[in-house]
Amino acid sequence: MASPAACRNVSARLLKALVGRQEARLGNALKAMSTTTNVSRFEQVTMAPADPILGVSEAFKRDESEKKLNLGVGAYRTEDLQPMVLEVVKKAERKMLESGENKEYLPIEGLAAFNKATAELLLGADNAAIKENRVATIQGLSGTGSLRLGAAFIQRYFPGTTVYISNPTWGNHMNIFNDAGVPWKHYRYFDPKTVGLDFEGMMADIENAPDGSIMLLHGCAHNPTGVDPTPEQWEKIADLIEKKNHMAFFDVAYQGFASGSLDQDASSVRRFVERGMEVLVAQSYSKNLGLYAERIGAINAVVSSADAAARVRSQLKRIARPMYSNPPCHGARIVANVVGDAKMFDEWRAEMQEMAGRIKTVRQRLFDELSSKDKSGKDWSFVLKQIGMFSFTGLNKAQVLFASTFSFRIGSCQIGV
Repeated sequence: MASPAACRNVSARLLKALVGRQEARLGNALKAMSTTTNVSRFEQVTMAPADPILGVSEAFKRDESEKKLNLGVGAYRTEDLQPMVLEVVKKAERKMLESGENKEYLPIEGLAAFNKATAELLLGADNAAIKENRVATIQGLSGTGSLRLGAAFIQRYFPGTTVYISNPTWGNHMNIFNDAGVPWKHYRYFDPKTVGLDFEGMMADIENAPDGSIMLLHGCAHNPTGVDPTPEQWEKIADLIEKKNHMAFFDVAYQGFASGSLDQDASSVRRFVERGMEVLVAQSYSKNLGLYAERIGAINAVVSSADAAARVRSQLKRIARPMYSNPPCHGARIVANVVGDAKMFDEWRAEMQEMAGRIKTVRQRLFDELSSKDKSGKDWSFVLKQIGMFSFTGLNKAQVLFASTFSFRIGSCQIGV
């Protein structure tokens, strides 16, 4: 039998061995933890590509040339290349400060006075749909946010329905419907041979779309071509959409800003509504009131009854609540003040007409310069036929790159080529 002393020695050695093992395990665990914490949980996140439109603006800011012009983003600029703040907007803001309005949350659907003004500007105050309470209007986050609300509504209540989008179109349209989980396809729109509307192709694609599809239409000043259907063509488009039981979803970003007339620029939408057709309409005040940073717009559903309008409004509010809860008040109050005051409303129309007129003047000067410098015999008259801030020239990529090495200033209204 081992002596007590020998037993104590064995015990000590065993204890030391056990402690050593525990220390080793602890060290390994700490080392593993350290390794784990050095590996980000976000390793699987890849770098997103730059936005093709806003990326141009970022490159523009980095460029140090004194002769640069940003022809990418659709924003009106003064001759000093600065965003224009309308005088009537300044007046409306002074009125707001003097009244001492607070910054309380707006309801989910937005400012009531804004929604009323928006629907009336779009359809006309005496429109039957407004008088019969058949219009559900929700204030949205400018045109983009309003389109996104509409897309989410389509995904929820018209699941599987395809939205048809013009080819080409504003680059963000596809992103909006993709992220809302709404399937989409293109319909033909631009004809490079005529540098105009491919009306036959557009009509054929609308005809061949499954009955009950949704057609995304630009209300006026098509982005990015500047090519709009004629009034007679709009009639035929409405005829076909009605025949096929499709629904029109209008994107109205330039009302009053394109032609200088609020009524003329809304005539495409009103044409559909006057027929009793149900439509969705997204609106923006970024251009016509210069409220780019205020993010002011609306989504409208013009439906067949007051009861349907109440239900649609309730569901649009339900969609908006978890998205952003409620919209901003500052820009909405500007719109409500300008539209609600007869004198300011007239001042606004005069400023819109001035901006629209300047864009037309720049188009004329562009046409004159191109016609005088180009000896190839090319017909540049499409520059004058197109409308708004955008123009498709029909030039190919090599020609555009060649032209970009030369510079002659015609104005800075941002006619994007």
